[in-house]
Amino acid sequence: MRRWLALVMTATTSLVLVALLVPLGLLIGTVAENAAVDRATDTAESVAAAVSALPPGELALTVEQVAASGGYPLTVFLPDGDVLGQAAPRSDAVRLASLGRSVTARAPGGTEVLVSVQSPSLGAVVVRVFVSEADLDRGVREAWLGLLVLGLALTALGIAVADRLARRVTTSITALAGVSHRLAAGDLTARASPEGPPEVRSVAAALNHLAGRIDELLAAEREAVADLSHRLRTPLTGLRLNAEALADPEEAAQIGARADELEQAVTSIINTTRRRAPAPRSCDATSVVTDRVRFWSVLAEDQNRLMDLDLPGEPLPVAVAPGELTACVDALLGNVFAHTPEGVPFGVRLTSGSQGGVLLVVTDAGPGFETELLERGSSGGDSTGLGLDIARRTAESSGGSLNVRAATGGGAVVEVSLGPPARP
Repeated sequence: MRRWLALVMTATTSLVLVALLVPLGLLIGTVAENAAVDRATDTAESVAAAVSALPPGELALTVEQVAASGGYPLTVFLPDGDVLGQAAPRSDAVRLASLGRSVTARAPGGTEVLVSVQSPSLGAVVVRVFVSEADLDRGVREAWLGLLVLGLALTALGIAVADRLARRVTTSITALAGVSHRLAAGDLTARASPEGPPEVRSVAAALNHLAGRIDELLAAEREAVADLSHRLRTPLTGLRLNAEALADPEEAAQIGARADELEQAVTSIINTTRRRAPAPRSCDATSVVTDRVRFWSVLAEDQNRLMDLDLPGEPLPVAVAPGELTACVDALLGNVFAHTPEGVPFGVRLTSGSQGGVLLVVTDAGPGFETELLERGSSGGDSTGLGLDIARRTAESSGGSLNVRAATGGGAVVEVSLGPPARP
């Protein structure tokens, strides 16, 4: 665009300068020619006045003096054929002037100014002043050169101004293109700066509005997915418990496996959808854990499970996205309901950890499990074994760790260490 605008400005400026400077140059040439002819006419008229007033003997000396001071070749044609001053041919214009008419005519190499005068003693005398082409064009070339330099300077100035304006426009458009590429790459925080001409600023505002709208739609999608997770996990857990209560072990295992496959599919869809847009990498662990405990308390009450809660009253920030911490807590509490009999109590404790982190501890009084269950896909029953893997990956993504051990007196203890958010 910068090159295109520069070419347009060059063409426009050139046309304007040609339309202005060419007539001006022609006018300068005409003025210079008229000035030279006027000076020659003044010289010829001064000699004509001398012819009328001086006697023939003094006329030759006067002609020589005027020719020396005037700077132009001077010739006086007498009626008897004699010539005073510089020798010159008796042209048709001279013969016409001898009839009593003063004329200006073109001659080889220049212009001759002829003044006819009637001398009382000599008769019809013709005074001729010759103006060469060099005298007619004196100063014209210099003027044309000055106009050419002026035209080039104005053209260069116009190109510089056009390039500056074009750079301002193209810089803003390039920035808009960069923001659009960042949005296409998934960076929904990218925003355009309203710079440049009003039209470009309008496009930037529209792009920012579009980016904000996309962010809102994806946030709504994530909320819908989270709601779907909340709605499906409790029925799936209840279905798994009902399957385990069936008298036929084979049928119970088959239904439990189908429930696990469905939960795995739902979890995969939820995680995939959450990864479509970047979520904030920090949240308040107190708020998230409290909300998830409140959600699972309904099922705990239905199964007559006692909950031992130790949750702080102040915010505890962690370097985990809200959705990831929600999935982690749901996975740990879901394991309690899935792998312990009804009525078995459990506990949830959230405290400040070392170096500004947070420690989440989930305990139960069930049969416990082996540490090899930390491997993805391993389970003590017929489940998919994804719960502890989700908790482990959540902890490690924040710079923490997962620890599973047996509780004193029976049961299991799952300790999730979560790192603090990065300082700005």
